[in-house]
Amino acid sequence: MMSEYDTGQWRRPPPSRKVTRQQTMEPLLEEAPDSELVPSSLASVVPILRVANEIEVHNPRVAYLCRFHAFEEAHNLDPTSNGRGVRQFKTYLLHRLQKEEEEIERRLARNDLKEIQLFYQWYYDTYVKEGPERTRQEMAKHYQIASVLYDVLKTVARGKVDDEIHKRAKEVERKKAHFVPYNILPLYFSGPPPAIMELAEIKAAINELRQVENLPRPSVRSTSNPHQRVDGSLMPEDGDISVNDLLDWLGLTFGFQKGNVENQREHLILLLANMDIRNRKHRQYSLLQNDTVSYLMHKVFKNYYSWCAYLHRGSNINFPNNAETQQLDLLYIGLYFLIWGEASNVRFMPECLCYIFHHMADELYGIIGNVHLASGGYFEPSHQGEKSFLQQVVTPIYQVMRKEVQRNKGGTASHSRWRNYDDLNEYFWSNDCFKLGWPMNFEADFFDHSVVMHPH
Repeated sequence: MMSEYDTGQWRRPPPSRKVTRQQTMEPLLEEAPDSELVPSSLASVVPILRVANEIEVHNPRVAYLCRFHAFEEAHNLDPTSNGRGVRQFKTYLLHRLQKEEEEIERRLARNDLKEIQLFYQWYYDTYVKEGPERTRQEMAKHYQIASVLYDVLKTVARGKVDDEIHKRAKEVERKKAHFVPYNILPLYFSGPPPAIMELAEIKAAINELRQVENLPRPSVRSTSNPHQRVDGSLMPEDGDISVNDLLDWLGLTFGFQKGNVENQREHLILLLANMDIRNRKHRQYSLLQNDTVSYLMHKVFKNYYSWCAYLHRGSNINFPNNAETQQLDLLYIGLYFLIWGEASNVRFMPECLCYIFHHMADELYGIIGNVHLASGGYFEPSHQGEKSFLQQVVTPIYQVMRKEVQRNKGGTASHSRWRNYDDLNEYFWSNDCFKLGWPMNFEADFFDHSVVMHPH
């Protein structure tokens, strides 16, 4: 028997609210029963459920609102419950919400909006505002809880957030950056810098990536909610977006995910530092050697240059007159790393990555080479939202690969009836691949051939 939401025509438990998508921080809270039930395809709702369990002892009604928000997120991610375990999870959560709606009363106000507003203010004053000294882990947890609470509050308020609460939320977002998880380099560490951040080669690499003053500034399309960016995250009142380094700029310009940007930032800094220190005689310096970046360029783009030569195509790694060459080198390297970072299984098709980079490098040159923009003007990125690259570029190609695996029938189908990685990648060794165009034409043969299953 199908549930009421399996066909996409589900009825929400009261009260009804508009859903706002929001990327949350990486999980920092302890595991809880609800979050352990979440299927991997709905991983983004796990932090919301963990916050609900964490605050339930303080205010069960706000915990209910958090779970309701998590349910809406889950339904928005998979409306027909096709994912593995999604139907069971949504059924479990729906039953719990129906029970809590009847049993849990408000403690602070007569309606849900006022209830969560008052609770948010109490939580901020009690745990986030300057007060008793707490450990770094404790503060990271409190900032995450405050961030999730604000997301839920925006949903309940339909985007109309009290100015004072919005001001506090902006402060949380600003300070939260000092507690984000990291792999090796604590780039936003508050307090005395760790030893690794005092290394001259690390400082030089970071300094090189932070040369963004002369770049055109990305802007976002206006939204009905002035407190939000297009991707759902907080935006300053004037509509500008803070750009701390070249990776931030690339992420905003081409729609890469925040986690990918953070990972590739560390990756690039460590590569530059390691390459630079090999040929250094003196440890006291603040700039990278001139040949460090050019050497990395040669290593990273060796296959791309070979691909261009094989297809008799000119490289799209170009430099406008009077441009800062080293800065552009780093932009091209960062762009390729960010493409690779979100490519998923497409990484097994290196020439396909060359095709993607070829067109995105051309876009990059078009932005940098524009005389007006190069003087510090504004531009509107063609890729809006931090998941746009994943959704518009990677996912369509991944779906082709996925359909080919289905045609494989567990290895029992003849190889003539399906294409493996090498077969698909071979397409990008031919000039035929340029028929895909850019943005890619999803009516092209490359995509169409995987739709129809050949009969046995």
